[in-house]
Amino acid sequence: MKAKRVIPASSSRFAAQLFNFITVVVLLISLTALLLGKLLAGHKIGFLPFVLSLPPVMIWLGASIFVYASIAHHPNPRTTHYNKWAGYRYYGVMGSLVVFGQPLYGLLGGWQGLMLVQGVAVVVIVPWALFDIYRAAREPWQDMTIEVAINE
Repeated sequence: MKAKRVIPASSSRFAAQLFNFITVVVLLISLTALLLGKLLAGHKIGFLPFVLSLPPVMIWLGASIFVYASIAHHPNPRTTHYNKWAGYRYYGVMGSLVVFGQPLYGLLGGWQGLMLVQGVAVVVIVPWALFDIYRAAREPWQDMTIEVAINE
């Protein structure tokens, strides 16, 4: 037996914006933690900025896989489009920083190098993510009706 289920337009819009929104928040928290760590750290604990700034990015890197996968099969194709490009941006930048992060860090060393690496991630990801959040908010979303199989 099949039942009809309505997916509200606001739900589709929120799902389209979710990955970008969390990515922006995490990157800004990480950058804030880096700056706060630099203010708190003395010469004896120079690793503090690194220790404070890395966990939000690493936690989101793991959690983002579940968020991405949960939105990837949304019935609205526009929602999956926004999710796909948010994933391309985030995973592309983070993957390229695995390769290019060490040479960038080596240019300045210390917390300045970490600031350069994290700054590159923020400068590349955040403006595009904010623009996608804005575009998704401006798009004319409509309620969708889907059929769901019910087990009796």
